[in-house]
Amino acid sequence: MTSTYDSRGRRVGATVVEIAPNAVTQVKSMDGKDGYNAIQLGFGTKKSVKKPQLGHGKKAGIERGIRWFRELRGETEDLKPGIEIKLDQVFSIGDVIKVTGTSKGKGFQGGVRRWGFHGGPKTHGQSDRHRAPGAIGSGTTPGRVYKGKKMAGHMGNEQVSTRGLEVVGIDKEKNLLTIKGAVPGSTDGLVMVTKLGRIKGYTPPPEEKEEDSEEGKGESEKSENTQEAVLQQLAEEAPTEEVKTNAG
Repeated sequence: MTSTYDSRGRRVGATVVEIAPNAVTQVKSMDGKDGYNAIQLGFGTKKSVKKPQLGHGKKAGIERGIRWFRELRGETEDLKPGIEIKLDQVFSIGDVIKVTGTSKGKGFQGGVRRWGFHGGPKTHGQSDRHRAPGAIGSGTTPGRVYKGKKMAGHMGNEQVSTRGLEVVGIDKEKNLLTIKGAVPGSTDGLVMVTKLGRIKGYTPPPEEKEEDSEEGKGESEKSENTQEAVLQQLAEEAPTEEVKTNAG
């Protein structure tokens, strides 16, 4: 993570995510044998790839070994196997996105850390119940613990999605996307970024003018046209002067 400034000029924490070009490895359609619209994307490279995955990529015209495959549902009219989807083709500054990843694994944790339990009282003779979960159900009826009861257990290492994040920066050359806030998972983890829409009331900053601006080009063209007009006028006046001198 790092820090940057959002569209409102506020200093915020941000996460930098590398999004290399995603290769379309397969296109599924409603009319085909799959029965639904979706695309399969390939991301990353790997030295040792099993032959089924290698052959699947070569069928789409991709010679390199692909490390990860992910499928996304949606319209597939303009997409064909073998093309690459780049960062700037999908995202722009001011977009609202959703980031899905695998959260950090924290091992076996108690109810206080895992679920935010408050624990038992610290007085009135309670010497060993400070972080206990309390009652987990009744006795005879139902005589068991209901499924889904919040108890101690394995914490983290599961799929988590964070919505409402904001794109605050894009580096096209290095394929870097700067996202306002934190995203699920650890450093170098694999995440999926989904575009949800635009920030309400977002006003993009003014575009930077290039060295050879259009105004400069327009002024140079005007000056050239003026010079051509002056030369043409002198050329037209020259014969008349010659005629007058001869007549005199």
